[in-house]
Amino acid sequence: MLALLYIPAALAEITGCFSFWAWIRLHKSPLWLLPGIASLLLFAWLLTFSPAENAGKAYAIYGGIYIIMSLLWSWKVEATPPDHWDLIGAAFCLVGAAIILWMPRSL
Repeated sequence: MLALLYIPAALAEITGCFSFWAWIRLHKSPLWLLPGIASLLLFAWLLTFSPAENAGKAYAIYGGIYIIMSLLWSWKVEATPPDHWDLIGAAFCLVGAAIILWMPRSL
């Protein structure tokens, strides 16, 4: 199932990027970058298993899932729950990702 690929990829990317955020914006130790870089490598590797026919479409499809996971991260890790505008925007992104993934293509 697609979620088994994109959800862990999103968690890996968000975790990796958050390590840089924590280092620079929260003044954490540069040692935070070590697991962060490993997480970003895991993210890149996971995304290569996308069923999309090319990398650009894999990233586009992934974008919808990434947005949902980012809002969940913000809520659960940073204690900032999404508001109704966040949820509406995320729903539009998921619809867009579904169109890119599942709509029939002309030859």
